Amino acid sequence: MSEQTAGPAARTQRPEAAEAAEATEAIAYAECVLCRKPTEHPETVRGVTLCPVCEWQEAQRTACSG
Repeated sequence: MSEQTAGPAARTQRPEAAEAAEATEAIAYAECVLCRKPTEHPETVRGVTLCPVCEWQEAQRTACSG
């Protein structure tokens, strides 16, 4: 009988998770200045915004080679 009471609760999504999913969909993400793909930063961020791939490549280019 405990399975019957836990069943519907297990099938529904938690309200907090649903709100978080809606909030992330509402955020407009900035475009990468190099490849124009979406970044992890909102459009309101100032400065140069890079996608994760371009950010990694830039870090590789500017790293010290010893």
